[in-house]
Amino acid sequence: MSNPPVPLLEARDLVKSHGRTPALRGASLELREGEIVAVTGASGSGKSTLLHCLAGIVRPDEGSVTYREERVDRLPEQRLSELRRTDFGVVFQFGQLIPELTAVDNVTLPLMLARTARATAQEQAGAWLERFGVREQGDARPGELSGGQAQRVALARALVTGPRVVFADEPTGALDSLASEQVMTALVGAAREAGTAVLLITHDAQTAAYADREVRLQDGVTVASEVLA
Repeated sequence: MSNPPVPLLEARDLVKSHGRTPALRGASLELREGEIVAVTGASGSGKSTLLHCLAGIVRPDEGSVTYREERVDRLPEQRLSELRRTDFGVVFQFGQLIPELTAVDNVTLPLMLARTARATAQEQAGAWLERFGVREQGDARPGELSGGQAQRVALARALVTGPRVVFADEPTGALDSLASEQVMTALVGAAREAGTAVLLITHDAQTAAYADREVRLQDGVTVASEVLA
């Protein structure tokens, strides 16, 4: 019998409190190469805190986060910043695009930070905007975009560097059903084609259905994992 594949990203027994309020009480999770995992649970169950720990945005109080044999929870900030420029892409509920920049410049920014030549970066950014159906909005600023358009620009920004993992925190939470479907179809299609793993935080059953597997959080603890058909 062959051994199961080694996780690309693994959290073990994570504990994290915000002040005196516990958010995680021993949560564990595995994410494998190319896998899409939805983390679900009630509001306040610790979903976003789990994502932030896995992405190296915050450090857990206890437990471990391992990415390709590196302990993310112990890495210096310089290495964490490097991972977020190269291996990790992050999408938040409201996109968090830079309001002063156009859509194409928002997508170009991660490439420029990685010292890609400007002309090459703009070409790649334009190709990703085209892929997500928002190339025509490339010169628009975030305030001029609809919610669905802004979120697809945010997806393009997260994927333009070719990350191995995309962390998506309620990416459809502020969208109507049509825009949600467009965003999830774009995200899953791009991830499948590139072999990118996705950790998806959501409270919506229709959004979770796009995943390969669902992990449920309750009171800061992972209580169930289910393979989705």
